Amino acid sequence: MLATHALVTPIPKLTAFVLSLSTTPSKSSGSVPGFINFYRRRRFCRVITSMAGAEPVSVEIAGESRPEHVTGKWFSVPELRLRDHRFIVPLDYSKTSPKITVFAREIVAVGKEEQAMPYLLYLQGGPGFEGPRPSEASGWIQRACEEFRVILLDQRGTGLSTPLTSSSMLQFKSAKDLADYLVHFRADNIVKDAEFIRVRLVPNADPWTILGQSFGGFCALTYLSFAPEGLKQVLITGGIPPIGKTCTADDVYEAGFEQVARQNEKYYKRFPEDIEIVREIVKYLVESEGGGVPLPSGGILTPKGLQTLGLSGLGSSTGFERLHYMLERVWDPILVTGAPKRISQFFLNAFESWHSFDTNPLYALLHEAIYCEGASSGWSAHRLRDKYEYKFDAMKAVKESQPVLFTGEMIFPWMFDEIHALKPFKAAADLLAKKEDWPPLYDVPRLQNNKVPVAAAVYYEDMYVNFKLVTETASQISGIRLWVTNEFMHSGLRDAGRQIIDHLLGMINGKKPLF
Repeated sequence: MLATHALVTPIPKLTAFVLSLSTTPSKSSGSVPGFINFYRRRRFCRVITSMAGAEPVSVEIAGESRPEHVTGKWFSVPELRLRDHRFIVPLDYSKTSPKITVFAREIVAVGKEEQAMPYLLYLQGGPGFEGPRPSEASGWIQRACEEFRVILLDQRGTGLSTPLTSSSMLQFKSAKDLADYLVHFRADNIVKDAEFIRVRLVPNADPWTILGQSFGGFCALTYLSFAPEGLKQVLITGGIPPIGKTCTADDVYEAGFEQVARQNEKYYKRFPEDIEIVREIVKYLVESEGGGVPLPSGGILTPKGLQTLGLSGLGSSTGFERLHYMLERVWDPILVTGAPKRISQFFLNAFESWHSFDTNPLYALLHEAIYCEGASSGWSAHRLRDKYEYKFDAMKAVKESQPVLFTGEMIFPWMFDEIHALKPFKAAADLLAKKEDWPPLYDVPRLQNNKVPVAAAVYYEDMYVNFKLVTETASQISGIRLWVTNEFMHSGLRDAGRQIIDHLLGMINGKKPLF
């Protein structure tokens, strides 16, 4: 049974409240033996190898012996000291497999390099995005460094962690080979990498604190499910996933289309002049040869592609303004009488840079797979869009003089035809969408018996992580405390990182009231 210490009610203005949740412990252990036993075996071995005085461990890669952990020298940015760590880890922890590199960057406040401090691991949002590259002490990193040694992880396949880019993935000889490789880049293996690092980096392999933003929060729940002994406390910002089904993607997009429609309504109220501008763009694209215009990289901009601007434009604190400023420069000026109307190069370049598919293609390839456990996604967003096409049909909106609605955080199969960077991976993406035998990501009975302190910032109007689905999941996590607010969007950690981290640490350390 859910014990609720505060009622969830609509929030009138910029207000916030705290919700404390706990559940009655389940009698079922609900463990996933292979996964759990992996951690029990590996933890014992790793504690030994990480003890002071232990000989460095080497692994063989391409016939060459290399140390499994290499530590770089300290370097500086204003008010911070940083050093790099590179670890050689298995691609597949369940068997003998090829090795990959996982990169992490250690950060401390200046003067604290040798000071004994607890560790905090940051899990980046995504999937498929690398950790931050700080250029100075600011935001949440500055606040965290006041009491932690911060570890910024490039999750496997990103940044400097054997990156899977639109060029490096071309090395695979078939779509099946690539798809078989990509199955190892979800939250389950990200957590295994984190444990691999913890026992080699943290003195005495002590538990550490983790901070998960967005998809990083999904990883945090996987961590709580399968390796809670590695955790001292958990902080989550905008990242509590739906759990309890073999694939929750349909639930996510069912809620997502409704939320995106509301965000569109807010956007056009803010910038009503953009209604006609977007309709004009759609008409221009439809009437263009091939139903769209060429993009600088070689792809094509179609009405459906134009609608994907909502992915970034509708869900962050400055997204509305950025989208509006982009649309106001959509047309080239007519300099010569009789010259044809054209979409500006500025707009086409801005459109391509708006998304990060050329630099972070994993986001598109694995986006629906992050919701799957023992079932396929079957291109969930694409299927669910049919149900809401009466709202999201761009040409219908033009003909009926209605606003053209942008879509949200959704990946569609046609994107692998229209976006140049994704074209080579269309067949692999289809294989991943059809894959059914995905391993588990969460252990609900174990979450119901959770003993690790958890505090989470939940953004009431979050377009990416639906509030209703968040509260349903939170009811299954024993002892979690929710800070529910509409003061921030999904980008809250970026926009007000110090305030958010300070609030969550206060909650988890007893400095904030329960009610």
